[in-house]
Amino acid sequence: MTDATPLTNDGLAQILFGSSAFQILNAGRNLGLFPLLHRRPGLTPQEIGRELDLAERPVQILLLGTTALGLTTRQGRGYFNADVLEGKFTDGTWEIIEDLIEYEERIVRPAEVDFTESLRQNTNVGLRRIKGTGTDLYHRLSEDPGLEQLFYRCMRSWSRLSNPVLVERADLTGVRRVLDIGGGDGVNAIALAQANPGVEFTVLDLPGTVEIARRKIDEHGLAGRISVRAADIFADPYPPGHDCVLFANQLVIWSPQENVRLLRKAHAALPDGGRVLVFNAMSDDSGDGPLYAALDNVYFATLPAASSTIYRWGQYEEWFAEAGFVKPERLPGGRWTPHGVISAVK
Repeated sequence: MTDATPLTNDGLAQILFGSSAFQILNAGRNLGLFPLLHRRPGLTPQEIGRELDLAERPVQILLLGTTALGLTTRQGRGYFNADVLEGKFTDGTWEIIEDLIEYEERIVRPAEVDFTESLRQNTNVGLRRIKGTGTDLYHRLSEDPGLEQLFYRCMRSWSRLSNPVLVERADLTGVRRVLDIGGGDGVNAIALAQANPGVEFTVLDLPGTVEIARRKIDEHGLAGRISVRAADIFADPYPPGHDCVLFANQLVIWSPQENVRLLRKAHAALPDGGRVLVFNAMSDDSGDGPLYAALDNVYFATLPAASSTIYRWGQYEEWFAEAGFVKPERLPGGRWTPHGVISAVK
């Protein structure tokens, strides 16, 4: 049984017009409403119009939308950001939210129109919205450097949002070297290296991606502890000499069969006692939540790869056993996103 709040007519309206709700948020970002109210809380509609160079009618439409959705509040004639938005400015994460909105606008939204057809065909039909010839999003991005840079910038922001969970829950006690499979631009390896000074890392990913990673690693002064290696994570052997293999936001991309294949490769590359860590958003074993996972799964079903899914905790335990790992341990993050770490031992 789900413990979600019963659906109301207002809730149904927000679902029915969900795309419109996003467009209101997106307009507030693009027009600069939220940073304006952060700098100058309590502005009137007329003052907002002057600051944003908007006529009276557009200001009324924008403020009606943001206030009805709870993104802004009104006191008398003055408007303020919602507390949750102000909190993002205060803790420095508003720029992350802006990147996530841009990611939804430019990459996710065009593909989501194919969600129904993706379910019918049981594959990522929305990939047709991305130019290129690859059968998954990542190979197509490698054919479009501009879009690839946007993607990894936004993925970096997603990782910054969830990385505190990885850093807090990934126990690297006794680990000497970590192999970061599909490590992207190195954001996860960088965060873990900063939190674990005695540990070295290798980022393994596609050629174009590791070049981005190399630049980021150099910027953080970690080239002496984080190396990069270009490889296809399915076709190429994993480099030896690591006692931990990390799959961060990686196993949500592939099918169960492909995930077992990757885990078997990790098992073969590890010494006895070596550890595997899986970090990403998780779905409840009950199959009816959380809401974040349910909504994010529209993207996974539509775009990244043919079988992308936010899997349940228990599925990882089954795959660990099939690949030869033992002693699985669940480490939920306990934050507003359903990210967590699940580990096992060879």
